[in-house]
Amino acid sequence: MRSNRSRRDFMRLALTLPFGASLFGLRAAGAPYAGQVKITAIKAMQLDFMFGGCLIKIETDAGLVGYGEAGASGPIVRAYLKHMTEGKYPGSQRMKNGPAGLIGSDPLAIERLFYRMTSLQHPFMGHYGTLSGIDTALWDLAGKITGQPVYKLLGGPFRDGCPMYSHCDFLDDMHDPASCRDWVQKMKEEPEGFDFFKFNIDQAFTVEKPFHPTVGSKEISKFKHGLATLREAVGDAFELGVACHGEFDTPSSIAICKASEPFNVSFVEDTLDVRYSDGWKMLRQESPVPILTGEKLEPLREFKPFLDELAVDIIHPDIAYAGGITGVSKIADYAAITRIPVALHNRGSLVRTYASAHLSMAIQNFYRSESSLGRPGRVIEQMSNGVPPAVKDGILRVPDKPGLGLDLDEDFMRKQLAEGEPWWD
Repeated sequence: MRSNRSRRDFMRLALTLPFGASLFGLRAAGAPYAGQVKITAIKAMQLDFMFGGCLIKIETDAGLVGYGEAGASGPIVRAYLKHMTEGKYPGSQRMKNGPAGLIGSDPLAIERLFYRMTSLQHPFMGHYGTLSGIDTALWDLAGKITGQPVYKLLGGPFRDGCPMYSHCDFLDDMHDPASCRDWVQKMKEEPEGFDFFKFNIDQAFTVEKPFHPTVGSKEISKFKHGLATLREAVGDAFELGVACHGEFDTPSSIAICKASEPFNVSFVEDTLDVRYSDGWKMLRQESPVPILTGEKLEPLREFKPFLDELAVDIIHPDIAYAGGITGVSKIADYAAITRIPVALHNRGSLVRTYASAHLSMAIQNFYRSESSLGRPGRVIEQMSNGVPPAVKDGILRVPDKPGLGLDLDEDFMRKQLAEGEPWWD
């Protein structure tokens, strides 16, 4: 049954609630609105600069919409959305509005919908890239329905803003002192004020993908020389991290970590295959520098062995892959048991960036979030139709507005549609 309430009605009701209601979390803030809004459609769209993801939009009968970001391309997500919301296969007629029951549901029932999406088994397991974007969009909607920023619905902030780190992608040659000095000077002049950068190990020596042979002394020497040159130029101005992408075996990973120690590296990321093995535990036991992993892991069960075996120093989930805001919150809570800090992987759009920032503020054991803000052309920043993202001294402060606080520029997004992509289908 369609609600008779309009968007204006809901915003007026939100303003009558005491501000402190948000301190009790989503259940308390959402209680006056329970059952009054229904999901009518879920759509996806990919922009041409999105790195491994697409946007999600949830529409409702109240005229409110919520935005999220999925960890898969537009065509893949639309195909899975069709399965989730229609489910035309033998036996699906018993499942109203698709196997996850999303269409017609109350968007405030986030925990129930998360359970239904993640519990799907037949004929396909739940696709975490898609359901992660849906979950984030539900939180955006919840904030708009209740009139509260997402971080307040998550329990309130542990910190003022989201500390971020950026990348050394535009460093021309880390073996050349002049090139390193020029890069450092440019980074110091950027308005975002990032003070933490990571570089890809293939900037130091040629890396075969997907798997590299066991590294030899020449490769380690090149790595140490490049890192020494970069550290000399950086001094104490920036923290540095080393990024890999699962290319190395255990002996090579140990050698890379030991070679990093003299240069005050904050972490070495993903030297081993992303799946858990005892190699990770061996690496952490032998490494003199912190080990970070997790950007391609999905539900809590995939992080659990890393945490139970104390096989990493920092976990690095991505809300577009690991279950959205709900899924990563559960991962962070579990990591807190063993005092493991949580970084957030993010090479996504402004939607994923704002969602990560809201979540980061509500995580007690938070470390830093990766960021693609501040890059040449500021393409991601142009998604905002209002005030652009406010990054200062490497910290993103989200607008104190309902939901994610985003006002998306539709004219800009229409111009940036990926080739062959429909407008919100």
